[in-house]
Amino acid sequence: MKKLLLIGLLLISQGAWSQKNTDTEDIKILIEDFFEAFHARDSTALKEFAHPDIKMQSVAIDVKGNTSLSTEEYSGFLKSIASIPKSTKFREELTDFKINTNGMIANASTPYRFFLNDELSHCGVNTFQLMKSKGKWKIIYLVDTRSKLGCK
Repeated sequence: MKKLLLIGLLLISQGAWSQKNTDTEDIKILIEDFFEAFHARDSTALKEFAHPDIKMQSVAIDVKGNTSLSTEEYSGFLKSIASIPKSTKFREELTDFKINTNGMIANASTPYRFFLNDELSHCGVNTFQLMKSKGKWKIIYLVDTRSKLGCK
């Protein structure tokens, strides 16, 4: 009887020590998984991270400092990622995470450097807007900046 009581107490205390991720941790994991799928050219996984009504935009800054805004359909983004030749190497290196949550919405900012065939192509910041639905975070809006200026 004492052994059963001891085993029961150990199981209960183990459950008390295990903790669920916070929203901030869940969002960071989602973004890291997004980029893992991006680098793997896995459009199926990328689709799972986004809400069906996701919006995407980019703000580009040219070498003269002129800015332009472009909008892309997420389905077009998925097709373009899946069509990148295997011979093309690309990597987006995130340099930081700033995540703010407020109930069922959140935003995350991730400065980055983008490498194409091992050469620095450009840098910028990704900004993710997310919503929590049915206990899962989904990307609802993604905007990034792209610049060749000031990249380290």
